[in-house]
Amino acid sequence: MNRRRFLTQTALIGSSAIVPWLKYIPAEAATPGNTLVLVAEDGPNGLDPQGAATSRPVFGVAFNVYDRLITHGRKKRPDGSLTYDYSTFEPELAESWTVSPDGKTFTFRLRRDARFHDGTPVTAEDVKWSFDRVVSVGGFPSAQMSSGAMKKPEQFTVVDPHTFRIEIPAKNKLTLPNLTTPVAVIYNSKVAKAHATEKDPWARDYLKITAAGGGAFKVAEWQSGQQIVYARFDGWKSGPRPALERVVMRQVPNAGNRRAMLERGDTDMVYGLNPKDASELAAAGAMKVVGTPIENSMWYLGMNVTKPPFNNVRLRQAIAYAVPYEKIMQIATYGRSRPLFGATKPIDATWPQPFPYKTDMAKAKALLAESGAGGTLSVPFYYNTGAGTLMEPTAILIAESLGRLGIKTTIEKIPGSVWTAKLLEKSMPLYLNTFGGWLNYPEYFFYFCYHGANRLFNTMGYKNPAMDKLIDAAAVETDPAKYADDVKGFVKMAIDDVPRVPLFQEYLEVAMAKSVDGYTYWYHRQFDARPISKSSKV
Repeated sequence: MNRRRFLTQTALIGSSAIVPWLKYIPAEAATPGNTLVLVAEDGPNGLDPQGAATSRPVFGVAFNVYDRLITHGRKKRPDGSLTYDYSTFEPELAESWTVSPDGKTFTFRLRRDARFHDGTPVTAEDVKWSFDRVVSVGGFPSAQMSSGAMKKPEQFTVVDPHTFRIEIPAKNKLTLPNLTTPVAVIYNSKVAKAHATEKDPWARDYLKITAAGGGAFKVAEWQSGQQIVYARFDGWKSGPRPALERVVMRQVPNAGNRRAMLERGDTDMVYGLNPKDASELAAAGAMKVVGTPIENSMWYLGMNVTKPPFNNVRLRQAIAYAVPYEKIMQIATYGRSRPLFGATKPIDATWPQPFPYKTDMAKAKALLAESGAGGTLSVPFYYNTGAGTLMEPTAILIAESLGRLGIKTTIEKIPGSVWTAKLLEKSMPLYLNTFGGWLNYPEYFFYFCYHGANRLFNTMGYKNPAMDKLIDAAAVETDPAKYADDVKGFVKMAIDDVPRVPLFQEYLEVAMAKSVDGYTYWYHRQFDARPISKSSKV
């Protein structure tokens, strides 16, 4: 496919009013400097970041289309690439804020010139409605905010039309970081209320398919499974006006097609490149390739510990010794990942850190015999096809190795659009998954993934009251030595009980034409169009 055919097809998908420039690009011309064409493996399954069972790309919609009260600063990594800086906070919709001496009251002064996309002024009433909504809708959005001690609408107050207050019961270091997240967005409450019903008081049905924000870009078009088109909102006041006027983000499931489109110039950027292509493109030098270790994250093999056979800790340990870690690193990630196995150093207070397990089939067989679970073990093994480029080879390698241990698996492929919902059912006995904690704290990861109080992403159903106690203590501990002891304590329990087997820490791989500047890594792993620019010549 050449540029002209690609751009013409994109124009046919959208309306000429949305992307009129697509009609007039000559056959061998690059996309205009004010437009970015981006391809990715998966796309958003809705437009509401507070929606139920949203796919991860919806959080990219949140950052481009909605504002938050505050944001993080940016900094350069040693390789010169840009990343967000979780240690600094900057204004977004709130032009300033104060925190009470006891750390329990946060007061935000809103920009008086802020407008939603329909021209409606943004007020503290909109902020109040949005925060009431996020702590009331349940699921991940409410759980996320609860990690920062925000759980009830009564904690949020409209002081005046441009002043908003949050009160928490005790000082919590995760409160401010939570306000930067993709679920802490501000909706146009007047639009949302107009589409609310008695059965749907938070207008979830409407906001799933219609954005009601005031961020740097508007949704010009969205077709689930195909593409989303962003158009710049020139009335945005919460940051520097973006250089791009529009962004066309297309969903292209096949990795080979994504790479070919970039090399031919049919797209400006590939977001979420697979490790093989990233390695080869970086070596070739014709494109910019940025690989960023995804902090506070891991790929892992998860086991449902609430039912046989994986309620048996010796069986779980046997599987941890049967995983072909090195083969996964070589064949699936091409070495562009950080190993989370084979630890030789004592446990420390960092996360993620390697577990001491390594491939040892003799030890795996001994533990399997000790478990008493041998014989005719046969289990379904699930993975997400929305991340199939990396999931599939990893799943095949694990299945082959478990087969040598005497455990037969049947691979079940789940579409990316419903993967989150399937995870939250907590019904899969054995599954391959990746989880990245938005806030870069060990206790935050464990709060969601290991805590026994029915935490959302504790998809293993794991419960350990002693671990819960340490996680809860670390969240409020101010003494560095005690905090380190708490973290080392719950990491050791995760190693011993191994309800999930860490595999590797993935890199977020992004490749782009050399004309593209400003790409910034974010903890939510989604594309932020706001700082991106393109030069007409390189």
